[in-house]
Amino acid sequence: MLKEFKEFAMRGNVVDMAVGIIIGAAFGAIVKSLVSDIMMPPIGMILGNVDFSNLFLVLKDGSATGPYLSLAEAQKVGAVTINYGLFLNAVISFIIVAFAVFILIRNINRLRKEEPAAEPNTKDCPHCFSTIPLKASRCPHCTSELGSP
Repeated sequence: MLKEFKEFAMRGNVVDMAVGIIIGAAFGAIVKSLVSDIMMPPIGMILGNVDFSNLFLVLKDGSATGPYLSLAEAQKVGAVTINYGLFLNAVISFIIVAFAVFILIRNINRLRKEEPAAEPNTKDCPHCFSTIPLKASRCPHCTSELGSP
């Protein structure tokens, strides 16, 4: 059983998948930083100095009643909140990751060389439409003469 597991784990596609997951996690961290540290501050400034990470609705006050100036403050006193600002950040991150993956796959597909189509080695019998070897002079299915190959 250990030998079978080793063979499974060392297959090329399993190792490739593991590498892809590791690189994907690192790429996700970069995109999260891009969104939260680079993109969201100017967007928030354009929208009137709004910090998306601090957009939330209070469903139930915590040990101290609101209004709470930040999400961290609301969470510190145990308030129940809907954090739609963090959700917006996650959606923007997803869109950026999806677009980057789309561009990556698009370019990889462009780089792949199309394999030339293999020359056919069979043909269809004109009488019974069975597939027969290209060089056949008689159909093995209906025994019709086909002429010279």
